[in-house]
Amino acid sequence: MPSQSLVSVAILDDYQNVALDLADWSPLNNRAQITVFNDHVSEDAQVIERLKPFDVLCVMRERTPLTREILEHLPNLKLIASTGAGNASIDTDAAAERGIEVVHTGYSSTPTIEFAWSMILAMARNISVENQSLREGGWQVTLGTELAGKTLGLLGLGRVGSAVGVIGRAFRMNVIAWSQNLTAERAESKGVQLVDKDTLFSTSDFLSIHVRLSERTRGLVGAAEFAQMKPTSRIINTSRGPIVDETALLAALKSGQIAGAAIDVYDTEPLDPAHPFRSLNNVLATPHIGYVSRELYQTFYGDSVRNIVEWLDKTQQPAHG
Repeated sequence: MPSQSLVSVAILDDYQNVALDLADWSPLNNRAQITVFNDHVSEDAQVIERLKPFDVLCVMRERTPLTREILEHLPNLKLIASTGAGNASIDTDAAAERGIEVVHTGYSSTPTIEFAWSMILAMARNISVENQSLREGGWQVTLGTELAGKTLGLLGLGRVGSAVGVIGRAFRMNVIAWSQNLTAERAESKGVQLVDKDTLFSTSDFLSIHVRLSERTRGLVGAAEFAQMKPTSRIINTSRGPIVDETALLAALKSGQIAGAAIDVYDTEPLDPAHPFRSLNNVLATPHIGYVSRELYQTFYGDSVRNIVEWLDKTQQPAHG
């Protein structure tokens, strides 16, 4: 079958090079030519140059934003197959104006819920520090912190936050929560104590962020909030980087205003190689892997194949070799 009759599909930002292994792409045999990109490019000009030939883009979450500026320079693009239930980094208005269809996949919060707890536990027991010491020939160098009896503060009590709270109670923690829309009824139904914002920041020993990024939540945690926290407190962000004022967080960490931070999300991703988060000894930093699990990737890529096949079935007759 001549290659020009194939739809060209680009799989973007497959950092682990697993996309083709975690789903059955054979339904696209003789219908699509698939190109996988394992690296990330961030400059608009680079993105446009790379993506210009493709009819279909399979994007992983929000790794490569598809802005109006970029979409207007992709003349062949007809379908964006995004992983996850939504993707705030796609300009859907610009896509619609250009007749580009945007489809999404299933999603599960389980990896993020479990990952948030891996961060809390790792910080409480200084696991990364002790592991590094052991690798370098050392032995015990820190004192851990027990969770029982401590206060877990939840900034947000949605699907992820409420599940994190359930686990906190299993560790016999005092679980409190606040967000801009949280009601007493919602908090009570999740077995969590509703408090005001000041109380959340001033009493939490571990403060975990679980709100969506929006204009209301951008910069929600800043210098004033860090000033209220105890010097023994730690903050965990597995949601979105810009919810926390990065400059204020760095200042609080460097001054000892708070004890530490576990961070999986950043203002700019991938994180700059010289960023202080990579080297501060009271920061546990990971490369936005909260949702990165084999099981969820299987859902992402499996659903993406089905989405592309359904789109092809709508727009053209299946090709035969």
